[in-house]
Amino acid sequence: MNTYDTAARMKELARLIEHHSRLYYVLDAPSISDYDYDKLFYELVALEAEHPELADPNSPTKRVGGKALDSFSKVEHNVPMGSLSDVFDYDEVRAFVARMKAYDPDCEFTVECKIDGLSVSLVYEDGKFVRGATRGDGRVGEDVSENLRTVRTIPLTIDTDEPYVEVRGEVYMSRARFEKLNESREAEGEALFANPRNAAAGTLRQLDSKVTASRGLDIFVFNYQGGSKSFTTHSESLEWLRSIGFCVLPEFSVVKTADEVIDAITRIGEAREGLPFGIDGAVIKINSLSLRNTVGENTSTPKWAVAYKYPPEEKPTKLTDIVIQVGRTGVLTPNAVLEPVQLAGTTVSRATLHNLDFIRERDIMIGDTVIVRKAGDIIPEVVSVVKEHRTGAERQFDMPKICPSCGGHIIADADDDSQSGTAAYRCTNAACPAQLLRNLTHFASKDAMNIDGMGPSLIALLNKEGLVKDISDIYKLRREQLIPLERMGEKSAENLISAIEASKSAGLARLIYALGIRQVGAKAAQVLAAHFGDIEALFSAKTEELCEIEDVGEITARYIVDFFMQDDTRRIIDELKSFGVVCVYESKKSSDRLAGLTFVLTGTLPTMKRDEAAALIEANGGKVSSSVSKKTSYVVAGSDAGSKLTKAEQLGVTVIDEETLIRLVNDGQ
Repeated sequence: MNTYDTAARMKELARLIEHHSRLYYVLDAPSISDYDYDKLFYELVALEAEHPELADPNSPTKRVGGKALDSFSKVEHNVPMGSLSDVFDYDEVRAFVARMKAYDPDCEFTVECKIDGLSVSLVYEDGKFVRGATRGDGRVGEDVSENLRTVRTIPLTIDTDEPYVEVRGEVYMSRARFEKLNESREAEGEALFANPRNAAAGTLRQLDSKVTASRGLDIFVFNYQGGSKSFTTHSESLEWLRSIGFCVLPEFSVVKTADEVIDAITRIGEAREGLPFGIDGAVIKINSLSLRNTVGENTSTPKWAVAYKYPPEEKPTKLTDIVIQVGRTGVLTPNAVLEPVQLAGTTVSRATLHNLDFIRERDIMIGDTVIVRKAGDIIPEVVSVVKEHRTGAERQFDMPKICPSCGGHIIADADDDSQSGTAAYRCTNAACPAQLLRNLTHFASKDAMNIDGMGPSLIALLNKEGLVKDISDIYKLRREQLIPLERMGEKSAENLISAIEASKSAGLARLIYALGIRQVGAKAAQVLAAHFGDIEALFSAKTEELCEIEDVGEITARYIVDFFMQDDTRRIIDELKSFGVVCVYESKKSSDRLAGLTFVLTGTLPTMKRDEAAALIEANGGKVSSSVSKKTSYVVAGSDAGSKLTKAEQLGVTVIDEETLIRLVNDGQ
């Protein structure tokens, strides 16, 4: 195939993939099988790899994410992205309609779902997506184009001859995606997102677009922001946007009277429980674009539109018990067991009570009638107690003295896991079954022992089959035990055994981090390994000695001492040693030429990855920090350096390139 034919085939593949993606993701009407779609997709991937000079920046293969960014650049919006004034009852809705009718008694209104997500602008030139930005402060946002390319309901090309089109939309995460993401994060021992909106916002601002791609965001476009195309009404513009490939707002109505507006708001409210996405209200707008110009704007909000906020649904139910859930770090969280009640579209039978202080402040007792609601329409919470329903049979709740999962010792301390000023009750048993799967996942993770292929799903399966009950059991696994497991097979079993064997030489610093000691991250683990040199020395370390070490505070020191006092810790370390896991520190330091210097890395370096540059600095006695301050010695800047470079220039910190860094390593300060 000559170059011309190859380019033509790549263009045709891109067109077909985008067409079938729209049928699948936007119209929910696929016309080919997943297998046939994948064949088209991977043919294009192969051609782009073979002919990178012919690859289109808007290729649908970019949906899977690209190179990680160092930061997001700022974007000044061509059209300001304002917010809306809120109304909270139907009297306020009628007052709004009356104000607008004073301008034109025959004016129409659109009533739309207010999607609970993150507002963005999308810019297209000659039908191709060129830039996307967050709302920011309404005038200046962040360029998140690479992440938006991964959103499959955003067309990378649109069917129009218009030279410039700008639209506004709401990026959101569906309820199903949100639940799946939180399940995955819980299995991996990561903090859970509070609601889909927070999840969408956090996902869209990931510096690694591959992470964004993996989480499956969606969008609804709700406004034509700018271009040469002219419209008479807002509803007309939405229909045009739909016709050229955008996924526009669902459930919007065009109405005339206040009663019709309220009926439309009510319909959306009644339907919202069954929607696959979250909404936090309904938006009422004047439909006529010329009348909008007449009505005008306030300082930051339009006068011609308001957002109606639905009140949170609250219901009474009986709190029949309070049970304890042991979290990934051993924190004990009290949970209310409720008589089942229908709330915001789902049956609620549990609600978190956060901690003992929360229970005491609200005077919650077992047997109480309580008022419950869903915070943000997502998370069940107890709002208050109906004390007039008390019979005298209610009883006070107290935190247990021993862990309900393992019978281990519990300590009470105030730290970053608890709400401000409250005590967190924590199980200190390293072998606590409730913490086991999360601890095993952390132990095998990339920054810990780096056991490739041992993810949360496999760990759960190994535990279910009785093959892994603590971290030392990982090193007892045999090839013949693994082959019969679901989705394993001979090759996968061999690869896993090889990865486990390789992890034995990960080193003391990684091992300390992998043990999951409270508040001991990768950097603190490196410091501890270098200071003590041997795992045995940590067993006899006193709190006072630990407090003298840089980067180790009093609370962290106490956690370390408590951890190594546990009988199970001694047993596990002895078993790891018997399997050949390296438990002594082997310094990779080659010189002290950068001793006393702190470096910050930013941008893309010419020949080294940033983690390689960091390793070089640390091997020569220097420190690497993630943020720029007056204490920073040098900022090492590559191409596309972002806000760290700007801050360095503001603070007067010396900026050097990769070549200068290498010269410092070779020649000293």
